[in-house]
Amino acid sequence: MANLLDMATNIVSAHASNSAMTRAELLAELQDVYLTLSRMEGESPAGEMKEEEGTPAVSKKKAFGKNQIFCMLCGKGMKTLGRHLRTTHDMKPSEYRKKFGIPRSQSLASKAYSETRRQMAVDRGLGENLARARAAKRAKQ
Repeated sequence: MANLLDMATNIVSAHASNSAMTRAELLAELQDVYLTLSRMEGESPAGEMKEEEGTPAVSKKKAFGKNQIFCMLCGKGMKTLGRHLRTTHDMKPSEYRKKFGIPRSQSLASKAYSETRRQMAVDRGLGENLARARAAKRAKQ
């Protein structure tokens, strides 16, 4: 029988042959498939953090990428961490920051996602609308 890494590699390569994927997407997909197969086998994968150990699944430096942010608890990559932390790990972002020593100035969203959302707000004029609404509120008082 093939080992888990071989099986994960075969699954991801079959998926990549049918759809275009970047290098980062391939790596994230491989890690996700490997972790899923490990859980199905009942093993504790090498890259996964054990709760009692307290060591992160991903280093702090690798966790905060441009296009993805990786959960330091399970190693899964995504655009934002807030919802994932609440639903999967039943943890608040403040608890996550405290556990891994992440400063409040560090966003729990990928840089590309934050930039896309910022540009969308600028394009829609949300900042200008907010300034007008605040000025109108001050005028009424």
